[in-house]
Amino acid sequence: MNSVRIYLASRSPRRAQLLDQIGVTFETCNAQVDESLLPREAPGDYVTRLAREKALTGILSSSMPRPVLAADTAVVIDDEILTKPTDADHALDMLQRLSGRQHRVMTAVAVAARVNNNENAKTAVKLQISSVRFRTIEDWEAAAYVATGEGLDKAGAYAVQGLAAVFIERLEGSYSGVMGLPLFETAQLLQQWRIPVLYP
Repeated sequence: MNSVRIYLASRSPRRAQLLDQIGVTFETCNAQVDESLLPREAPGDYVTRLAREKALTGILSSSMPRPVLAADTAVVIDDEILTKPTDADHALDMLQRLSGRQHRVMTAVAVAARVNNNENAKTAVKLQISSVRFRTIEDWEAAAYVATGEGLDKAGAYAVQGLAAVFIERLEGSYSGVMGLPLFETAQLLQQWRIPVLYP
């Protein structure tokens, strides 16, 4: 593991796992932001804005002058963002909507860092878009999946790395991006701040 540390502005265990995977040490920090969609805001603009805001909020809440990494993910179908489901019925509706169709998963990742250790912050953001096609999901399968609880806290009501993998007929793009942190883009951003990736 390398000795350079960053803050991760996320409580997501999946994002933590993915950072561990590429050898980046980190601490988590608080970065609560208003996630309301702005009028006529495009999905890509939405996740990019939220990732940037989370990174900047993390800078303000952190005690050490370390870079802050943040990300935001949206599942998009028919140009509509599918958020985290509010309950099991909402999750079931989402899965039925995704059944037999192709959708996009957009994940924006941002890194913010103080400039010369002062209060001003510099931010860089990258957007990764993947295409995911679900096979037709039978009603009983959707109900059984929702009953596991796995997708109830996930955008689009499913987890690509979990049981929902059996629904995915094709994925084009970034598997880690669909999980919530595209590692290719993340590594590019971290290296801009000379934060080692993979190597100590």
